[in-house]
Amino acid sequence: MTKVVIADRMGKGQHVAAGVEKAGGVAVVVPGMGADMRLGDVMNQEKADIGISFCGSGGAGAITAKNKYGYTERHSMRSVQEGVTAIEDGIQALGFGFMDTEELGQKLVEAYKRVNG
Repeated sequence: MTKVVIADRMGKGQHVAAGVEKAGGVAVVVPGMGADMRLGDVMNQEKADIGISFCGSGGAGAITAKNKYGYTERHSMRSVQEGVTAIEDGIQALGFGFMDTEELGQKLVEAYKRVNG
């Protein structure tokens, strides 16, 4: 199963989690304000396949995950298609502006499964 960590600056992420689960993945939502900055820590602890960070700029959590753990990252994304392309490019830590949507979670897991078998 594809394991996805979801870390939102405002402590949200439940809609993305629903999409992850709809696509057959396992969602781990990091609780609390500032959760995006703990993305890499939780990805490492959970041995996650993908991490999604949400904040205003769309990058802090993904960049921190790269710097601390060496995950590949792409940040400042603003659309589902950008996320799908990042997955197709082998990116592990994805940084988005605020977009807690079910479609995003579902499409990312579907893309991950397609790319990784």
